[in-house]
Amino acid sequence: MKKIISVLLALTLVFALAACGSSASAPASTAAPAAEEASAPAAEEAVSFKVGICNYVDDASLNQIVENIENQLAALGTEKGVHFEVLEDNCNADANVMAQIIANFIAEDVDLMVGVATPVAMAMQSATEENQIPVVFAAVSDPLGVGLVESLEAPGSNVTGTSDYLDTNAVMNLIFAADPDAATIGLLYDVGQDASAAPIADAKAFLEARGVTVIERTGTTVDEVTLAAQALVADKVDAIFTPTDNTIMTAELSIYEILAQAGIPHYTGADSFALNGAFLGYGVDYANLGVETANMIAEILVDGADPASTGVMTFDNGTATVNTETCEALGLDYDTVAAAFAPYCTQVQSITTAESFSDLG
Repeated sequence: MKKIISVLLALTLVFALAACGSSASAPASTAAPAAEEASAPAAEEAVSFKVGICNYVDDASLNQIVENIENQLAALGTEKGVHFEVLEDNCNADANVMAQIIANFIAEDVDLMVGVATPVAMAMQSATEENQIPVVFAAVSDPLGVGLVESLEAPGSNVTGTSDYLDTNAVMNLIFAADPDAATIGLLYDVGQDASAAPIADAKAFLEARGVTVIERTGTTVDEVTLAAQALVADKVDAIFTPTDNTIMTAELSIYEILAQAGIPHYTGADSFALNGAFLGYGVDYANLGVETANMIAEILVDGADPASTGVMTFDNGTATVNTETCEALGLDYDTVAAAFAPYCTQVQSITTAESFSDLG
């Protein structure tokens, strides 16, 4: 009997030890992942800003601006540890399409809108009067004159940006540096382009004070601009001036040969005109303007700058870009022309005809 009891006690002890062993090891196998999970730091998501860019028209200079805004925002995002989500569209000078793009940006709850060229900036200003979404414009020639800002130093509301203001008198000086005897100057522009109003008025005042005959021709479409250019040829003008007018810029590829064959140099307010065949483009570096526009966007969104007190940025627009192919077609020597222009600008550079700056590569 004692033997049986001893065996039973031994078995009981074995089962008890086995049970203890299993209950001790089970929690150990499940506790490790829980501890690892608890110790793993939560992943931090980068702060994100949504930026809506509307370009006015498919144009070499304006496209340069958009490209450089996007590239600089990407670089600034890496530098500042934030993410810029860019929504980009082009209204192709269609007011209805422009309004829809802006409405889409508002529906997408963008943090800031970018209006490239005067018409887009003005439409964005109107669309944000109540919601006060910050607006940064780019390449607006006369932001004060068109009522986008109260002053260049203190814009006063939710709108500020970068200006490609054109020194019209400087262009006039270039015309007479190349041809001191010019007696009749044509002005080619679109009356519907707000950016053209001030420089055309300045050009008329300059030329009339000099006793030069002024002939104005206008157009709102490529066909109308072509007819206007042909009319200026018939008018026998000695040279033609166009400010930073997007309508004429778009039509330049269609008219530059007409003017060159007639021996009439076309002086314009941006290097993209010269890229598209005009004799000369005078103005700002649009690639740099795009970079500075992006810097302003980051200052507002990341650093908390107030658009109302962020001054409009203007640039030294003293670069003259001469199309060497058109120069030759006009019977002019580039070196001679460059020497004549040098006293009136900060830099003279050459270019050849192409549809976009990327085509030059």
